Amino acid sequence: MIYSRSDYLSLPTKAGVYVYSDKDGSILYVGKANDLKSRVSSYFVKSAQLGPRTKVMVSQIDKITITIVESELEALLLEAFYIKKYKPKYNAKLTDNKSYLQIRITVKDDYPKVLLARREEYADSLYFGPFPSSSAVKLVLKTIRRVFPFVSARNHPKRICLYHHLGLCPCPPMFDSPELRKTYRKNIKGIIRILEGESKDIMKELEKERDVFSKKEKYEQALEVQKRINAMSLITTPFHRPFEYAINPNLRTDIRQKELDGLMEALNAQGLNLQKLERIECYDISNIQGTNATGSMVVLTHGEIDKSQYRKFKIKRKWDTRKAKDLPNDFAMMREVLIRRLGHEDWHFPDLIIVDGGKGQVASGLTALAESGVNIPLVGLAKREETIVVPVTESNHDEQSNLPYVRNYKELLQVRFTGTKEERNQQIIVQEDNFIEISLPKNSPSLHLVQRIRDEAHRFAITYHRKLRSGNALIS
Repeated sequence: MIYSRSDYLSLPTKAGVYVYSDKDGSILYVGKANDLKSRVSSYFVKSAQLGPRTKVMVSQIDKITITIVESELEALLLEAFYIKKYKPKYNAKLTDNKSYLQIRITVKDDYPKVLLARREEYADSLYFGPFPSSSAVKLVLKTIRRVFPFVSARNHPKRICLYHHLGLCPCPPMFDSPELRKTYRKNIKGIIRILEGESKDIMKELEKERDVFSKKEKYEQALEVQKRINAMSLITTPFHRPFEYAINPNLRTDIRQKELDGLMEALNAQGLNLQKLERIECYDISNIQGTNATGSMVVLTHGEIDKSQYRKFKIKRKWDTRKAKDLPNDFAMMREVLIRRLGHEDWHFPDLIIVDGGKGQVASGLTALAESGVNIPLVGLAKREETIVVPVTESNHDEQSNLPYVRNYKELLQVRFTGTKEERNQQIIVQEDNFIEISLPKNSPSLHLVQRIRDEAHRFAITYHRKLRSGNALIS
């Protein structure tokens, strides 16, 4: 996306890479930011404390080209890719006459070392970069090292080092063997592949390795591999190579549209008749034994997280789980949250509602829709198998199947009128045959979209719940 210098306030508040160019199209500067709008705006506000050279650069800026990315590692590598490609005039370090950092791997050594370098001085080494942010590249290497331990010293001492005790260095001088060499070189190849953008393939290989250990009941080895998978996910999920963004600056937008189109196709195949997915809302409940119960509403607008539309709900009903242990309180809380949300007609209604949970949560949501007189497609995401739960209604009933269908949301449920008046309608018994479960492929972009909004709803609910708990703790 290209903006004129006067439109810098229109930039999105997302992570990505920005490129400044002058009237002749020459590249002046390349940078990355977690918040593009905030970072770029800092150059143009009157109160900005800019050095003389930076002021000259800003005066020459005519166009601002941005590329939105998915992760910090992508931003780091894409920034380095552009700097190496364009060699921008103002990306030269002038404060201490040093060049930007690069990652150097001494591939010809028996035990290749992973080092930081300022210049490409050795032909027998591989170099990645340059990276303008030394702190960022060090953080990335620190995380990669948890996945693939490596030697980071030019001359490793002939003793066990501190990093070995932390599980980050194999200490070759002390434990040299053919098996260690083989394993170590595999680690180095993994690091190179991460820096070249092949992290998805590595993740799949690690998952296969973990599953093999599990089947052989080698649980300690499986746990170690899982730790590496968790570390890997911090910096590489999702991941796209720098040249993909260079070829298509709108890659992120295209990915989001692909996710939405795939989800709409999967749900419409079950008869939901979705026309668009401009707005999706997801709900989650957080509580511990009914205390400080909260609900969260998070929103995707055109497939992107839209925090300006988030809402949080403090559950009004007081639950006493000691007196009502058998009540599925989460179901009733979900119903309460949705009824309260649907009462806000001033909030734009969504094209789709997703609830965190299975058939019980979906049934609760449908009850809220029926009581509110609103008809919005609603599905759930069941946690155990990560399946999408879709209710069978008249619109998506298959006459060739033996599944019953309902003409009214309330027909999906049986309500047991027991207990006090206050407890009525709170115990929901779900009719199992009234639901379809969709299992999308684990690598499906549409499944990733649903998981992303579900995880965000869970995070938002937990954050609010903890805030209420800490507040009560201080009061008591």
